[in-house]
Formats: sequence, structure tokens, C-alpha cells
Amino acid sequence: MTDTSASSPDLDRAIGFTIPARHARGRIARLGPVLDEILAAHAYPQPIETLLAEALTLTALLGTLLKDAQGQLTLQAQTSGGIVSLLVCDYQDGALRGYVQYDADRLGEVADAPSLYALFGKGHLAITFDQATSNERYQGIVPLDGDSLAAAAESYFFQSEQIPSLIRLGVRRTVGGGHVAGGLFLQHLPEGEVGRDRLHTRLDHPEWEHVATLGQTAGTDELADPALPLESLVWRLFNEEEEVRLLAETRLAKGCRCDPDYIAQVLAKFAPEQRAEMADEQGNIVVDCAFCARNFPVPVDTIAA
Repeated sequence: MTDTSASSPDLDRAIGFTIPARHARGRIARLGPVLDEILAAHAYPQPIETLLAEALTLTALLGTLLKDAQGQLTLQAQTSGGIVSLLVCDYQDGALRGYVQYDADRLGEVADAPSLYALFGKGHLAITFDQATSNERYQGIVPLDGDSLAAAAESYFFQSEQIPSLIRLGVRRTVGGGHVAGGLFLQHLPEGEVGRDRLHTRLDHPEWEHVATLGQTAGTDELADPALPLESLVWRLFNEEEEVRLLAETRLAKGCRCDPDYIAQVLAKFAPEQRAEMADEQGNIVVDCAFCARNFPVPVDTIAA
């Protein structure tokens, strides 16, 4: 693999790669305008913006693992007593969306850069892979332990799939007030990758220790640098390896499935009497989308027709 360069900012895309001799695979993603578009729907304070930016980047890294284009990856962090009561992000075919519910008064009582425990307390992280073609669903739930979402996600893969993983996330503000977020996801696969029990993969495997050590050198300055092409970043990290294979890229976009036609289709599944109870005095059922912070009034008679 050779180094590459680009004259335009490298944003809103993800690529995959493998290191065959080390039995490792990875993904790297970077968000820019897509991130700003999602964040613009809500007037989040800075700590919540950073949290959601990291969560969306993590969602992009994990979602692009899906081989089924119509499959969906959902990341949900929840607590019953934290500042953040709910964080939800999902990915489908390159489209990202996410939002956060939080207590503004309690957030104002903590430091400008609250810890993960300060935000969630004893919360938990649920990661769900839905395969549309096979109708299979895989879900794992782990405590929100550690000092970051990345650490909690690493625990998910080790506890749920016995796969040692490394996740690095970085977010920074641009001079113009926008956001850039980047992430790196590395995994050590069973030797041969196919037909071998995953329990044979060990955290102290020398090949994994080598790859993880290299991956840990990736910092925010590189991950969230739009002037550094993703391919070049992979080359910087692993240029001394015997072979690094780049995989197809995925373009990322803001995606929310809250268009009026889709909402009407969902409401049509309710019985007519139920729809009548939902309607307001003007005869509309008003549906609120938490992801894009918009209200959609749908006339009942339109649904019935």
C-alpha cells in the first residue's frame, strides 16, 4: 500500500481494511457536514454535542460492518438516574441519525467536560444489528463502564463476541464553528477467520498486541483532520506491515425516515377508532420526530383514504 493525498477535505465517508498477516481488520470513518446537519436540529450544549458526535462516529464505524444494505445498526445508551436519560443513534445504508435526551439543569451543575459516569451514572449500552434479508437480530448489552463510549463499545465486543477490539474516537471544532469527528475501529480475528472458535482469540496474542499498539497512536489531531485522507491515515499507522488491503468505501449522509408518506403508512396500521382518538381538534395526528426535531401534522381523512 502506498501513501495518497487529496486536495479537498476528506469528510463523510468510511473505509475498511484488513491486515492479513496479523489476522486483523479495521474501519476508519470521518464526519463533517453530516455531523453539523444532525447537530443543527437541536440546540445542544457543548458537552452533549461532543457526546453525540462521538456516538454518531461510533455508529458509522459499526454500521458499515453490515453486509446487508437494508440492515440497521442501532446504538442506545440509557440510564434511569443520569444527566443523560437516553442517547440513540442508528445507521442504515450509509444514513446516520441520532439524538440525546438530557437534564439541562443537572448538566449545568457539573464541569464543562463531564465524565461518562457523570453523564450516565450506572447506565448501560445496547448495540443491535438487524439483518433485513435474513430477519436476524443480534443484540448485546453491557454496562457503561470506563471513561468513554469507546471503552464501553470495546467491552461489548469482548463480552458479547469474545473479540478483542480497539476503538479510538476524536472530535474537534473547526475555525468556522463546525465539527469534525473521526474514529478508528480495530479487531483481532481468529486465525484463519473462518471455521475457528472465537474463544481461541486471546487478548495477549502477540499479533493483536502489535496492531493495538499501533492503533493507539491515532489521536484526535489525525482522526479529525479533514486534510488527511483516510487512506493516508491507514498508511501512517500500518505502513511497516507486510500487506494492508483497503476495502470499498462507504459514503455517509444524514438520514431520517420521518417523511409524511412513511408516517402515514405507519398510522394506517392503527384501527380507525384509534386514529380518531389520536387526532386533534383540527383533525390532524401530529407526530413528533425526536431525531430531526420536527412536527408532522397528518390529516386523519388522508390516512383513511
